[in-house]
Amino acid sequence: MTITQEPLALMGVPGSPYTRKMLSLLRYRRIPYRLLPGGRHCAASDERRFPARPQPKVPLLPTFYLKDENGVEQAVCDSTPLIRRFEGQFQGRSVIPTSPGLAFINYLVEDYADEWLTKAMFHYRWTYAPDIQKASQMLPRWNNNTASEAEITEKSKAISTLQISRLCYVGSNKLTRATIENSFTRFLGLLDKHLNLNLFLLGSRPSSGDFAIYGQLTAMALFDPTPAQIIIQTAPRVYAWTESMEDLSGYESFPDDWLELANLPETLIGVMEEIGRLYLPYLQANNIAVLAGDPMLNTELDGRPWEQRSFPYQSKCLRWIKEQYRALPESEITLLRAQLQQTGIFELIA
Repeated sequence: MTITQEPLALMGVPGSPYTRKMLSLLRYRRIPYRLLPGGRHCAASDERRFPARPQPKVPLLPTFYLKDENGVEQAVCDSTPLIRRFEGQFQGRSVIPTSPGLAFINYLVEDYADEWLTKAMFHYRWTYAPDIQKASQMLPRWNNNTASEAEITEKSKAISTLQISRLCYVGSNKLTRATIENSFTRFLGLLDKHLNLNLFLLGSRPSSGDFAIYGQLTAMALFDPTPAQIIIQTAPRVYAWTESMEDLSGYESFPDDWLELANLPETLIGVMEEIGRLYLPYLQANNIAVLAGDPMLNTELDGRPWEQRSFPYQSKCLRWIKEQYRALPESEITLLRAQLQQTGIFELIA
């Protein structure tokens, strides 16, 4: 039963990891939705089919069109708060664990996928020639598949030039290449091992963290040729899991499907160690640079130099992680520390 039956309206494209994250989650939660085309290049004069809609402050995909308390439609983008908003708006099949401590782990994993795994996704897509070729050919066609070849060629060149220029924002460069790729392959191995014994990250039902990981893997396992080959060869279980995550609308979940916080599997602890190894130290270093007003972040991660433009949004991510941790009951913090002390997480967020 839901508070409202009106389908959610969102705009997105197939190649957007965050669009795929949210579509899969909506299917699992059985929330009605309408997916609007992500490109308006072919629809500028077709207001019947593509009516004008409000624009978000920062144009990101997916964009949801939700009514505020006055019934005015607003454009909303950030997937993590949207998921929690929908938890209050739609009942049943929750993707947030009932245990506050497990919910914190889920929040941290979701943030890791959205903000760190996406570095690997962007790196592979816009660093290696086969991936650049495929993405630059497909992205403009998703927006306008009836465009002429001359138009596609022009758009392809513009897209690849723009996206390659943005590698500096995610930290992909000659200095960081090995760190990004080694981190990704370690994560693949850890997730593959975990999925050998568990259907999902936090038990026998999917969490928002699962959908966040899935979103990034739709690009790296199912679209971009270089990481797809790595995944198929080294982590076939992860590849199969990614395909199976697309539509879980028929999968039944039960309250006792979540893991017990006091008895986390070693395979999950291994995933958390990877998050504590690189992502949280990166967030700390980035936060220092942002607070100092330094446009560049220069630090060391995993024994190697790391250089990129500092990122104010990810400074907020660190603050939000700390706020989630501080809001936990003391009993849950005690259990978390007992289970995850070896991960190095608490030294960075407490």
